[in-house]
Amino acid sequence: MQAGPRYFLGVDGGATRCRARLRGAGGALLAEAAGPPANIYFDFDGAIAAAGAQIETACAKAGLAAADRERLALGLGLAGLSSADDAKRVEARFEGLAGVRAANDAVTACLGAHGGADGALVIAGTGSAAIARVRGREAVIGGRGFLLGDDGSAARVGADAIRAALRAHDRLGPTSPLTQEVMRRFRDDPLVAIQWAIGARPAGYGAFSPLVFERAGAGDEIALAIVGAAARAVDALIRAVQALGAQRVALVGGLSAAIRPYLEAPSQAALHRPLFDAVDGAILLAGGVLPASEGLKT
Repeated sequence: MQAGPRYFLGVDGGATRCRARLRGAGGALLAEAAGPPANIYFDFDGAIAAAGAQIETACAKAGLAAADRERLALGLGLAGLSSADDAKRVEARFEGLAGVRAANDAVTACLGAHGGADGALVIAGTGSAAIARVRGREAVIGGRGFLLGDDGSAARVGADAIRAALRAHDRLGPTSPLTQEVMRRFRDDPLVAIQWAIGARPAGYGAFSPLVFERAGAGDEIALAIVGAAARAVDALIRAVQALGAQRVALVGGLSAAIRPYLEAPSQAALHRPLFDAVDGAILLAGGVLPASEGLKT
């Protein structure tokens, strides 16, 4: 009888980047890798290829031979994965391993944030979502993608800024330093903005969010309105997971630090520091263990 897995590899495939981490059976860190996004909602084959490339890089860094793959368990948390059928489809693309489990990246991020224990996670990154894990049951709130959701996300903040800028250009709405700067990025030409939007992905919209928060900090009224709407959306996600019974809530994602000061006081008081990240959450999904000494620092 073959012994259990000797290696555990976690992958966090988000809309902005894809990260991989390899640990030994005892939790020791062996290798890490990072590369382009892995969002199956937009490009299934491209996401699988991106994840596979980081898996190969991490294994190569650790010096794993082909025979070692039979003792490797893989966990994948991928943006855009929304059903059991999606998970099976992903898992089928990674053969010859000791085991493969796939889930939405919100699930693996929540596992990591609470070290596998009960709790909830609100993600404010390129996209947005919340997940609560209480007494063995999981509930995902939001995470419906850029077209149908993502309120409180960097992509939505950026999109709202571009919409406000175009309305200002057309004299359908107020002008501010924010709208003027956004239009300058499109050479003050709405047609340039339209052509850009045809092929733009959420990460492209999200790239405008730092400017919005910068202008909000300077008192720009339009920027403050956009940031305020995003904060209210995050507040709503926090309340929703609390209503499901989650006692411990963590806020993560590239927008989390910027938006936290704009949250309501009860929301800020409810937040706890995440223990581990989404990559380690994927390792937990695969059945691995994590060393307490490597938890995320405050």
